[in-house]
Amino acid sequence: MADDLHTRRMDAVCAWTMFTEHGDVAAEVRPEILLSWGRSQKARVSTEVEAAPMTDESETDAVWRDTPLQTAVESVESELRRTAEDGDLVIAVTDADTRILWTYGGRVMRNKAEQVRFVPGARWDDESMGTNALDLANRLDAPSMVFSAEHYARIVGNWVCWAAPVHDPVSGRRLGVLDLSTTWDRTHPIGLATARVMARLIENAIPYSTAHPTAEQPETADPGLVMTLLGTAETRLDGYRLLLNRRQTEVLALLALHPEGLSLEQLHAMVYGDQAVTFSTLKAEVSHLRRALGGQLASRPYRLLMPAATDVQHVLSLIRAGHVSAAVDAYGGDLLPGTNSPALSELADYVAVALREALLADPRPDAVLRYSEELAPYDREVVDACLHRLQPPHPAIPLLKARQAVASR
Repeated sequence: MADDLHTRRMDAVCAWTMFTEHGDVAAEVRPEILLSWGRSQKARVSTEVEAAPMTDESETDAVWRDTPLQTAVESVESELRRTAEDGDLVIAVTDADTRILWTYGGRVMRNKAEQVRFVPGARWDDESMGTNALDLANRLDAPSMVFSAEHYARIVGNWVCWAAPVHDPVSGRRLGVLDLSTTWDRTHPIGLATARVMARLIENAIPYSTAHPTAEQPETADPGLVMTLLGTAETRLDGYRLLLNRRQTEVLALLALHPEGLSLEQLHAMVYGDQAVTFSTLKAEVSHLRRALGGQLASRPYRLLMPAATDVQHVLSLIRAGHVSAAVDAYGGDLLPGTNSPALSELADYVAVALREALLADPRPDAVLRYSEELAPYDREVVDACLHRLQPPHPAIPLLKARQAVASR
């Protein structure tokens, strides 16, 4: 793996040299990197820039105080710090203009970050510092990676960075990005996925009243039950993760999705279908859930006695409101992959089809790129619909044509 990384780095250095010294285009350079190199060159960014430009300190402090990101980051700061220390990373959170608002680094990376002013108040858009993952994730509104000499500035040519956008959980508005950076030789395939998880961690920590200040305050200060069902399964009660098996998660998901309640017979049919499973088995699962929820689960009908929210409901509400890009961001993947619950299998198909039809009706380039790169790489129809609506020289066209080629294989 070390040899592969070294070869990859040498290829990146050669491509960077060809572009910066001769203006040649190397075929192996990713389209988004090449476009960013062009923007950096057009903005007259020097490849020898020594550090990021700084904004006014008091202005940065004011932006940090006024953004909901501050509350969210502070509530999950221990987890962010632990990730940075365990992986010897530097973690940064920016605003929507790619200005760093908060950082924390492991011992080695903290020193490296300070040397290039990878610190609060620094501007890391590509017109200030050249090609980097923070700018790409912000500009494309999609998780992005920049490896070694794919950076335009030589001073960060030994870094690898993974970044993911952070959105307002209610409006879908992009608030900024979260970035993980380390040295190129510590590159790992899980880096981009980790950035996405950390970004979602921050999104989930944004208080509802802050994310949606016009909404009435909830009757209780407790966040209640929150279930992640798309792509992965996680259940949290008042912020604490519940350890549930697959069947318990399915039962609880159905109750969260049916706040009016379900009879024993209805719930049994939704969970097991025609399987030869007794009512007693289902009752045992419900009893376990009642204990896990501190008794907040009623009988006759089975019904949750607390606020409950799922990412499924969130995605569907975004689709109904026409926020297609935000819906793609919030859609982490298939609903409970592998479930044999007929009701949840049907809902999984419904959500996937609804998202796809929304993209066909409103094929926004950023949303289509995320969808084709992360969710459905072989769905050429959605890519074709987007390309049909764009006119050259739209910057997304090369990326979409690349996805089109992949989907045609």
